[in-house]
Amino acid sequence: MTDFLFMEKAVKIALENVLTNQGGPFGAIVVKDGKVIGIGQNQVTAANDPTAHAEVQAIRAACAYLNDFQLNDCEIYSSCEPCPMCIGAIYWARPKAVYYACTKEEAARIGFDDQFIYDQLTLPMESRTITMKQLFPKQADLPFRTWENSQNKVDY
Repeated sequence: MTDFLFMEKAVKIALENVLTNQGGPFGAIVVKDGKVIGIGQNQVTAANDPTAHAEVQAIRAACAYLNDFQLNDCEIYSSCEPCPMCIGAIYWARPKAVYYACTKEEAARIGFDDQFIYDQLTLPMESRTITMKQLFPKQADLPFRTWENSQNKVDY
């Protein structure tokens, strides 16, 4: 399959999601060596899960398929430019490339505007809309210190 056929598949998944009232108009696939190994569609409202975006769902499926927490040598095809949360998940998954069809500006025009998140990330913590304040109880860093000294950890 070509890049455009993979993208058509991601777009078709997005359309099917809308037509079946499963969630927003977003679909994504993960491809490795020319084979689709993960499929995801927006399931935010169907699953009552704000993290159930198409890219995250596709990453979860592909990682389960590979039995790995990283998507080395994989490509992600998304019907839309990934949002900030999905960008974070994508970077943690470490695919080699991401391709998208519609832009974040096009998504904003139909009610999926993530610009406020981009704006919030540039603000100091004390200026953000949602309170974010450090609380540091005694031994709060014990998990970090234990991890740092662990001989059994798997780096990622």
